[in-house]
Amino acid sequence: MLAALPVCATLFLPKSAEAWPWPDDHGDPFTMTVDDVHCRSGRASVTLHNLTQQLAPFDVQADGVSVATGSIPARKTIVRHVPVGKGSTAEVEAYSVAEKQRNTLIHSTRVKNDCPWGHHLRNLPFTGPPADLMAKLATAGGLIVMGGILWWYGSIWPRSHP
Repeated sequence: MLAALPVCATLFLPKSAEAWPWPDDHGDPFTMTVDDVHCRSGRASVTLHNLTQQLAPFDVQADGVSVATGSIPARKTIVRHVPVGKGSTAEVEAYSVAEKQRNTLIHSTRVKNDCPWGHHLRNLPFTGPPADLMAKLATAGGLIVMGGILWWYGSIWPRSHP
């Protein structure tokens, strides 16, 4: 009886099960992905991919200010660039634009520009001596200390007691 219970359960339960949480399918006309900020240009690449078979009008905003508008051709992908100031963050939002409706938020994300400051962006800052030099110095110091201990121990052992 107990062995038949799992068999009966597999027959009467649905064939496919989805993991929780359920996938969101709001019928969005496009998707948005945002890359990290490029240090040379100070801009983040925003990729918009149209999921429908018709033009999808969009509006990309950074901190509430429109930075790119237009339409995405059917089943195509476009890339727009959003400026982000050094040492700051920007809230990047993509809206689906409709004539008779309010703009619909498709996706939003926060982007941080943590690129190095200063005029010498090609040179890395000085962070101390190289690690291999420090390892060689530590090994040399350990060998000198160990040699001193072995020399001292060799001078007192084997002694004969009277």
